[in-house]
Amino acid sequence: MKRQMLIIAAGAMLATACTTTDPVTGETYANNTGRGVIAGALAGAALGYLTNTSDSEEGRTNALIGAGVGALAGGAIGNYMDRQEREMREALRDSGVGVRREGNDLKLIMPGDVTFDTNSSEIQPRFYEVLNDVSDVLNQYPATYVDVIGHADSTGAADYNQRLSEQRAQSVAGYLIAQRVMRDRFYVGGMGETSPIASNDTPAGRAQNRRVEIVIRPHTTS
Repeated sequence: MKRQMLIIAAGAMLATACTTTDPVTGETYANNTGRGVIAGALAGAALGYLTNTSDSEEGRTNALIGAGVGALAGGAIGNYMDRQEREMREALRDSGVGVRREGNDLKLIMPGDVTFDTNSSEIQPRFYEVLNDVSDVLNQYPATYVDVIGHADSTGAADYNQRLSEQRAQSVAGYLIAQRVMRDRFYVGGMGETSPIASNDTPAGRAQNRRVEIVIRPHTTS
């Protein structure tokens, strides 16, 4: 899916960075490299809760209510998340992204080797389409919070791994926000090497630990 990003805060920059004009035909087409640069720039300015109301979980709830997004309650919670899970699994089939259901939460697990080059926080261009699909589903289901958490393996210094995990989470969140996913839904953070899901003693284990996870949680008032 080719589509131009619309970012109000960066409108002038977007117009030049996200399109390219063919010097021979004069045709204008989407420039995915430009999209990644802008998404990274947006993400680099933010960490933690991105709500404009307050730096807290309550701030996110208030922001969504203020935006007219109704809170879920009772049996509607499970039904809403069931439908979102089905659509997310369909959208991400064969993408390399794992989809896991944990109670009423959804977790998307994006392996680092699929999403980023080694020691880089710039999203690989071939992964743009996957994130486009993620954003499409998120935009269909606005009554959810979106936590984007980066993780690293234990190779190298712990402080470097912490920064890299944060930067990768920022890049993913920034790209999704650039696709019009509501900014106030997000929490962005990094866990560095502190939360492995496999052994760091093997290359395969380290590859699993280098990841970005997106946790999608229902918007409720409690």
